[in-house]
Order: sequence, then structure tokens, then C-alpha cells
Amino acid sequence: MPDRIYLDNAATTALEPAVLEAMMPYLTKQFGNPSSIYSYGRESRLAIETARKSVARILQTRPASIFFTSGGTESSNTAIYGAVRDLGCTRIISSAIEHHATLHTVEHLQRRGEATLEYVGLHPDGHIDLSDLERRLAASEEKTLVTLMHANNEVGNLTDIRAVGSVCRRYGALFHSDTVQTVGHFPFELQETPVDFITGSGHKFHGPKGTGILYVREGIALSPFIQGGGQERNMRAGTENLYGIVGFARALEIATEGYAKDRSYISGLKEQMMEGLRQSVPEVAFHGDPAGESLYTVLNVSLPRTERSEMILYNLDMAGICVSGGSACTSGAHQGSHVIRAIYGEGPRVAVRFSFSRLNTSEEVHAVVQKVAALV
Repeated sequence: MPDRIYLDNAATTALEPAVLEAMMPYLTKQFGNPSSIYSYGRESRLAIETARKSVARILQTRPASIFFTSGGTESSNTAIYGAVRDLGCTRIISSAIEHHATLHTVEHLQRRGEATLEYVGLHPDGHIDLSDLERRLAASEEKTLVTLMHANNEVGNLTDIRAVGSVCRRYGALFHSDTVQTVGHFPFELQETPVDFITGSGHKFHGPKGTGILYVREGIALSPFIQGGGQERNMRAGTENLYGIVGFARALEIATEGYAKDRSYISGLKEQMMEGLRQSVPEVAFHGDPAGESLYTVLNVSLPRTERSEMILYNLDMAGICVSGGSACTSGAHQGSHVIRAIYGEGPRVAVRFSFSRLNTSEEVHAVVQKVAALV
């Protein structure tokens, strides 16, 4: 078995060498402040605007709708706070399985009395109940923000954001979708998609950490989330992360160019892992809808709770295998997965998330299956 196997790509991915190569000039020679009017500054400004045009072209929208941020968390906060404070939404409909970047934000607004909060129902496999969403929207004329993620970062379930957006349009609701797990992994046609805000984070598709995007539908005006200078067309104050922005755009270009090949290859690794575990761990099950509407990069494995399985993350780490029990964005003591609890309750099972990238190999998957079988 290799010295270390990394299967936690939903948490972060390795930086693509070609992305680092694109970033290097802006870490060394082309270091000018994009707000400066002399040549160094103009060169930096051109690099940012070129990156913006590239991202907009790939996502099929206008460059003016793309804003660069520090990542998905800031992007979601900007959209959600803006919908409530600038656009007059006094009611939020979300789900109990959102990433904490969304969940904690909407709960904070509820605690402050700035908006009421409702959670849409879930099907037994964790998919969003669209009929329940429509019932809730039809039940009130209060201005509403719907915030539902495109793909769940823990169990991998995909939500049809075109269907959600169409329901929102029908009832005059705004729609924000956390697309951090899908930008760079799925094609987007934002001009044809009924969504008002989406988010992206470079480190989920072999780009740099600390750089993300917020898409704001044309015609929507938000106040700056961070006050200060007039950067990002008065949307986000602070000197731009020049090399991060260049890296984000280059990573998205590479991901888009290789999308069909990468999806086929990574899907094969996921299927190999599922079949291998079925054969070697008799009581294994899988959370979510892994063989249906699901991220091809994520597999959430359900194991019977025993003394050995409860220690599996620790023991896999000791064996040089990097996986997680849920979101890697939760710090401090492990509290268990709020996503698994929301879908399945406090059941007698242990969840382990494996997430794959094009850098993983079939040999690695085989080695991990063998190790899991030996441990449980």
C-alpha cells in the first residue's frame, strides 16, 4: 500500500501544477496593486478582469455577475445577508442538511429576529422534498429567500436546481444555492438557470485555497459585505487576492477541459469502492443516493456501530489513509454529522466519507477496501 492515500477531496484537493505555474508570476514579478494606476497596477487589474471573463464564459453568464471572494463561506454569507438586509426577505426556507456556512448564517439571522426560518422536508434518502417546498412557498406571500445546496458535501445527493429555481420564480422567491461541491465538477448554464446566487471555491477543484466566487444575477443590487475600499465594483472591500484569482480561473479552465474524461474515471473509482465494500464488508450500506442523483466524487459509507468501527477514522489515519466522518469545515471535538442525524436520526451506524479526484488510482481504492475490511 502507498505511504499515504488521500480520499478526502470533498474537503480540499491538491493544487494542480499548471495552476501554480499560472499563479507564480503574480507571486513574484507582477505584484502590483490592482487599484494602482501605473503599469504594475494596470497589469494586475488586467489579470483579474481576464480571469473574470474566463470564469463567466465557463459558467455561461456575464462577467459583471461574477465577484471574487475568499471562498464559499464568504460568498454564501454575502448572498444570504444581502437577500435579507438589502432585498427585503423576511422569511428563509432552507434545509437541515446544508453546509454550516449556510446553516449557521440563517440560524443567526433567525436569532436576531431579522428573518423567520423554516426547514423543507427530506425524503428518506436525504433528497429535498420539492412538493413540500412548493407547499411552503404557496402558504405565504411574505418575501422569501430559498437557500438549498446543489450537492450535499457529506452524502453527495444532488438537487435539481433548475426545478427548485422554477418553483421559486413561480412564487416570487429569491433562490441561493451553495454550489461549492459542483462548480468545477459539473457544467453550468447560468443564463438559462433560474437561480439568483451561486457560490464556488477554488480548492475544491485543484485550485488555491482562500479564493472563491459569488454569482449575482444581473439586476440584483447588494450592499458590500465587507466595508472599506471600492474593490470588486464596490461589492467587496480589500486588496484583491491577485494570484488566487488567477489560480481560480486557471483551475476552472483545466477542470472544464477535462470534465468528461475526469467524470468517467472518478465515477469508476466510486463504483469500484462500492462494489469492493459490498463484497468484503457484509453489513455495509451507503448513505444518501450514491447510485442515483449523486456527486460522482463522494461516497458516504454506513457501517454497523461497534468498538472497532467507532475507531475507524483514527485507525485509517494511523494506516496513512485520509478520509472523514463528515464536513472538514467543523473544528473542535467531533460532534457527529448533523447531515446524517437530520436524515437518519441517531441510528446505530458509523458514517465514513470517501471522496475522490482524478489523482486517485484503482490500486489505492483496492488497498483502502482491504484495510476497511480488516478494521471492521
